[in-house]
Amino acid sequence: MKVAVITLGCKTNQAESFQWENMLCAAGHRVVDVTENPDLCIINTCTVTSKADYQSRQLVQRALRTQAKVVVTGCYAELNHTTLKTLNKDIEIVSNSDKDTLLDLLALETPERNNPRCHYSRQRPIIKVQDGCNYSCSYCAITLARGRSRSVPTTDVIEEVKKYEAAGYREVVLTGIHLGTYGLDLAPQVTLSSLLISLLNATTSLRIRLSSLEVKEINDELIDLLMNPRICNHLHIPLQSGADTVLKLMNRTYGTSDFIKGIERIVKVHPYIGLGTDIIVGFPGEGEEEFRQTVNLIETVPFSYIHVFPFSPRPHTKAASFPQQVDGKTKKNRVALLRSIGEEKKKLFLEKNIGTTTDVIIEEPAEGGYIGTSSNYIRIYLEEAGGYGRLKAGMLVNTRVVGTKDSMALGNPLKSQQLTHL
Repeated sequence: MKVAVITLGCKTNQAESFQWENMLCAAGHRVVDVTENPDLCIINTCTVTSKADYQSRQLVQRALRTQAKVVVTGCYAELNHTTLKTLNKDIEIVSNSDKDTLLDLLALETPERNNPRCHYSRQRPIIKVQDGCNYSCSYCAITLARGRSRSVPTTDVIEEVKKYEAAGYREVVLTGIHLGTYGLDLAPQVTLSSLLISLLNATTSLRIRLSSLEVKEINDELIDLLMNPRICNHLHIPLQSGADTVLKLMNRTYGTSDFIKGIERIVKVHPYIGLGTDIIVGFPGEGEEEFRQTVNLIETVPFSYIHVFPFSPRPHTKAASFPQQVDGKTKKNRVALLRSIGEEKKKLFLEKNIGTTTDVIIEEPAEGGYIGTSSNYIRIYLEEAGGYGRLKAGMLVNTRVVGTKDSMALGNPLKSQQLTHL
């Protein structure tokens, strides 16, 4: 059977879809693009913004035009059953709680053991180790769609990561809806740090990258673990706003002083760490002064990249009914300003890294060479290796950063480093 798996949204969605693709491929099904006349389309949707809602509906309508059987899951599907059925009554909706058994529910033959090298959709597979969230940010509908926090047992995570290492992958990304709460629901309780230690002990070569973490969840033990060269020198820490009054309205669990102190502790130990963040612009109650405070904080913190989103009221959330809603033009202007600041900070971080040495996972070919990702989350262009040996996707290459061009770093593989590959 030809199956298209279409994914929108967060890394947790990407991890789920990647797992389905591998299992489908290992069972003898053919994973194809939606343009290749699939027999079945599985759409993993998102509802984090109104734009994501719109894109989810678009993807469903596109899949319906193929005449394939359409199965829709994910957070938009969880909260919008009726709307989806009005598009087509034959759409099959699978709850988020049933995602782990989705292929069984569809009566698709699946292998007893996953073959993690069957499908080559990415060189850095994403592994879901946690799902759901116990927090109640006033703007977020994901808790409604995903439920309370649930962790994958450590032994199961180890087994999956070992499969990827045995298959030749050189990096895995650990993700979850609220990754920092990993293990707190298990008996006995464990922590994200203890999971990392277990993974380091159970594997030998691949590196491990963490997805988003809250600033208060990054303790000294985790900061020390980042000293290990197999733990990627990169953290994504959502700020959302640089104004304490707005953070309180958002029902976030920290203030700006907590955030700044947390970043200072990290950067003191890891001066070349890649630091990313999320910012919500135009939240209700964000006036000119609150926005100025956000700008000032962003300019102070050594972020290497920034994701900026205009506030989007989500149905059934508290913030949707807050007074002092910000108009669309103001939001658009503020988003543009913060994105320009983000581009400048990215440029400065790239320039700071010139002359440093880092390991790079080669991910895709580019004109005259390849593009990969460094430990500290820099996109790096490598020219064809020449005397160093031929480059290929999947290699882990020790690289010296020699310059920048077009929002990327330029790197040279080091002669003294043996190129390792799949």
